[in-house]
Amino acid sequence: MDEMRRTRNSLLAAKVIKGLESRRISGYFAETKEEALKKALELITEGSSISWGGAMSASEIGLLDAVKKGNYTVYDRADAKTEEEKKEIVQKAFGCDWFISGTNAITEDGILVNLDGNSNRVACLAYGPEHVVIIAGMNKVTKDVDAAIYRVRNEAAPINAQRFPIDTPCKLTGSCANCKSPDSICCNFLITRIERHPGRMHVILVNDELGF
Repeated sequence: MDEMRRTRNSLLAAKVIKGLESRRISGYFAETKEEALKKALELITEGSSISWGGAMSASEIGLLDAVKKGNYTVYDRADAKTEEEKKEIVQKAFGCDWFISGTNAITEDGILVNLDGNSNRVACLAYGPEHVVIIAGMNKVTKDVDAAIYRVRNEAAPINAQRFPIDTPCKLTGSCANCKSPDSICCNFLITRIERHPGRMHVILVNDELGF
């Protein structure tokens, strides 16, 4: 990433963080993945119980590997050997101390926009875990909610669909068809405009392109 873009991102991040804080969401800015990882580990109390849903950005900065190796109780559905065990692990996430996530989009004034298939991720963002830490590359920032929704449906979802053995129009065309496919990964939108409980939600913006 060139220095002009990095400078622009740091200036824009200050605006996003101001918007987040006006919504009782703590915001931070990290110039590098390494700085973002350090900040996340400063926030997450050692010995905490931790889980996550789809968290590509957190994985890309090394956060998931770090907590799995650290002094934490980790609930990772990828460790499940059966569908029943997977379901049990997903349910445990709702009562954990920390939930790790990315965000599909975030507006310049601090509104988080997320879309989910099984919807365990958006459910935990809204309610359940004591604390939430969100890792977001500056590529996730959009002008407003309309632009965020467009980004989620026409960029994030079609790319995400490529990861799964599913049959949706967006996987074939690369853009949203507003489908009602049984395989749809676009079942529930969550727009987080305010966090009711101050200190619960933390967003770490990273001066890099992370996730999709």
